[in-house]
Amino acid sequence: MSVRLVSTRGGPAVDLPAAILAGLAPDGGLYVPEAWPRLDPADLDAGSGFTAVASAVLELFTSDLLPSPQLERLVGDAFARFDHPEVAPLVELGPDLYLMELFWGPTLAFKDFALQVLGRLVDVALGARGGNAMILGATSGDTGSAAMEAFRDRERVDVVILFPEGRTTEVQRRQMTTIDAPNVHAVAVEGTFDDCQDLVKAVFADPGTRDDLSLSTANSINFGRLITQVAYYYWAAARLGGPVSFAVPSGNFGNVYSGYAATRMGLPVRRLIVGSNAYNVLDGFFRNGRMDLGTVIPTLSPSMDIQVPSNLERLLFDLFRKDGERLVEAMIHLREEGSLTVMGGTDDLFVSRWYDDEDTMAAMREVYRSSGRIVDPHSAVGI
Repeated sequence: MSVRLVSTRGGPAVDLPAAILAGLAPDGGLYVPEAWPRLDPADLDAGSGFTAVASAVLELFTSDLLPSPQLERLVGDAFARFDHPEVAPLVELGPDLYLMELFWGPTLAFKDFALQVLGRLVDVALGARGGNAMILGATSGDTGSAAMEAFRDRERVDVVILFPEGRTTEVQRRQMTTIDAPNVHAVAVEGTFDDCQDLVKAVFADPGTRDDLSLSTANSINFGRLITQVAYYYWAAARLGGPVSFAVPSGNFGNVYSGYAATRMGLPVRRLIVGSNAYNVLDGFFRNGRMDLGTVIPTLSPSMDIQVPSNLERLLFDLFRKDGERLVEAMIHLREEGSLTVMGGTDDLFVSRWYDDEDTMAAMREVYRSSGRIVDPHSAVGI
C-alpha cells in the first residue's frame, strides 16, 4: 500500500498521483506523508548504483501508481541523461570532507535529479487518470530551466515559469528563454523571487482557475520533487559508511528538508547543517526559533535569495504536532507582521550558519587554493 499524503493545513489524505498532479493542496497547504515509510540502509545492497537506491526510495511512495519493473525503467531512463556513471559522485576535498556533485544532469542543476523523475511520474499519472495539466512555477535561478527541460515536448503538459527579471544569472536566463519546445514558456516578472512565488500561490488559491487549467507545480512545494532527493542522502551515506553530516546551501528549504525526510525514514544522520547567504531567516530560525523578514538585496548566490522558505512549512507542521490551524495562524502572522517565533526548536539535528558575499568569495578562493577545484557561490555557502 502506497503512502497517503495530508495537507499541512488540515486537508484530507490523498494518494501520490493526486498530490503530484495538484502540487499544492486545495487549502493552500503542502503535502506530507500521514506516516513516513521506513527504509533501513542495511536493506540496500552494498554495491547498489544510484538508480537502484533511487528506485528503492521511490517504490515506497509509488507502488500504487506503477509496478517495480516499470519504476526501475522510469528511473533508469531519467538518470541515463546524466553525464557521469555514478550520477552523484563524491569528491574528497579534505579529511572527512566530501563534495557531492549534483550538476551532471541536462541543465547542470541539482534540481535535474527530482525533475527528470517528476516529469515522467506526471506522465504516468496523467496517462492513468486522463486529461492534461499545466505546470505553473516560480524560480529564483535554476528550477525554471530544469523544469522546462524535464517537461519539454510532453503532449499532456504545458509549462509556465515565472522568474524575477534581472535577478537570475545570465546563463540561467538564457537556459529558460532558449528551449525550443512549443509547450514551455518563461515569463519575466518585475520584482523578486518571493513576488513570483506569491503570484503562483495566489493562482493556486483560486479554485476556479486552478481547476479550469488543471494546474500543478514543479517547484519544491510539489512533494514529488522531494522524494527523489531523499535518494542521494541514502546514496552518500552508503558510500561513506555510517552516520554522516550534510551541509546544504539552502534557499527554499526543499533540499535540506529531503535530508530531514531521510532521517524520518530511518537514515542515521549526525547533523543537517543549513547554510544561508545574507537572506539569513533560516539561520535565525534554527539558532533562536525566530524568523524576521528583512530587506531584499541581490547576492552572489541568487538561487538562495529567498525570504520566505516555502518548505519550512513542512517542518513547522511536525514542530506544531500536525496542528494545521496553528500553522495557518503562524504563516499569516509571518506574512502580516514580518516575523515568527517558534518555541521548542528542532533538537540537535539542525544547525545553521550564514555567510555574506565576502565570506562566499573567500570560501571559493580557499577551496581552489587547497584542492584546485572551482565551486560556485551556492556550493561555497555550504562548504
